[in-house]
Amino acid sequence: MPSGWLWHEDEETGKITPASSVSNTESSRKRDSSADRKIGADTEHAISVSQLNQWIKNTLDRTLYPVWIEAEISDLAQPSSGHFYMTLKDAQSTIRGVMWRTAAQRLPFRLEDGVSVLCFGSLDVYSPRGTYQFIVQKMQPKGIGPLQLAFQQLHAKLSREGLFDPDRKKALPPFPRRIGFVTSPTGAAIHDFLEVLRRRWRGIEVIVIPAKVQGEGAAEEIAKGIRVAGRIDPPLDVLIVGRGGGSIEDLWSFNEEVVVRALAACPIPTVSAVGHEIDVTLSDLAADVRALTPTEAAERILPDAEELNGILDRTKRHLLHLVQNQLLASKRRLEQISSRPVLSTPEQSLHRLYQRLDELQLRMERGLDRGIENHKQRMIRTIATLEALSPLRVMGRGYSVTRKAEGRGVVRTVGSVKPGDWIETILEDGTILSQVQETNQNEKAL
Repeated sequence: MPSGWLWHEDEETGKITPASSVSNTESSRKRDSSADRKIGADTEHAISVSQLNQWIKNTLDRTLYPVWIEAEISDLAQPSSGHFYMTLKDAQSTIRGVMWRTAAQRLPFRLEDGVSVLCFGSLDVYSPRGTYQFIVQKMQPKGIGPLQLAFQQLHAKLSREGLFDPDRKKALPPFPRRIGFVTSPTGAAIHDFLEVLRRRWRGIEVIVIPAKVQGEGAAEEIAKGIRVAGRIDPPLDVLIVGRGGGSIEDLWSFNEEVVVRALAACPIPTVSAVGHEIDVTLSDLAADVRALTPTEAAERILPDAEELNGILDRTKRHLLHLVQNQLLASKRRLEQISSRPVLSTPEQSLHRLYQRLDELQLRMERGLDRGIENHKQRMIRTIATLEALSPLRVMGRGYSVTRKAEGRGVVRTVGSVKPGDWIETILEDGTILSQVQETNQNEKAL
């Protein structure tokens, strides 16, 4: 550190800047005494706060080189300008950090409070407030790659929204006729797919929807291709989205949120066919079916014609065998039935039935006769009983019945009539109408 504060004042602009960082002795030999002087060394040459902050800033810019630091993020803020403002801290200290928008736009993962990171940048002094801050040029998660962290963050977000739920998966049609493929038309993926398709099945219509599959703007093109595929008329039976193999950076477009949401919203069954086997992209999770490669996608969506023909032949032979066995069993059953008397000698069976019918008829007639006779005898006995109890039979022995005229009741006592009443006397052979002249009640009744 210089033994004094050495300053140089530009005579034209008046700007004060520090002199070279050499000792006072060395500086005195190299500078013109009329151009350089000690500033702030005494009250006569006092400097302003702004000059002091500027001197500190220039000193830091000249003496400190960019470094990597390890820190935890807190107090993160991102205003509409797109810059990130944060506090970088460890267990003992903190420092304010800034990441300008141009650097922030290159971040593949989302910054959050509490994330441990490695930051590359340089120290800077904010002159208006006299504070220093760390300008972050690059950042990566500590202990995990930035792409992996971005994958985990987006996976957690979309999982909470249900985009990967098995219940929303659509089944592939067994025999699709129109297939869409969102991919690069010049890549190996579509050529491998078509080659397998020609071997397995004929007469399939394939519509290639061109899109970049890696690099800047690829995710937007893939998502647009998926949306276009959903509007094709007549509609596609199934849609494949994919490409050939590559590194995780090459395949990253299939981990972008815009692609994943487009796949989840596609109205037709989808197959993710990104050419890798170990790593799983978010597109694999959002699609209805995952294929390890475009070649496997062709095998998943279409049956093998030769294999299917073999199955049909075996099924045909099996069905023919079943029909023959059924016919043989039916023939035996028919022979057993035809040997029964009812079919071999139907006349005898009819005669026996006629005879049985005659017997039943005779039994019915005899039963009716007996029933009629029994009812007749019971009726005779009832009539005799009624005749014995009939008043007419009593009248035949000299008795009669007297009642008031016009049938107003039987006269049972002398007191029930009075002189002048008309009475009617019923005899065995007719009636006598009389008028009461006088009534006499015997002494016993009195």
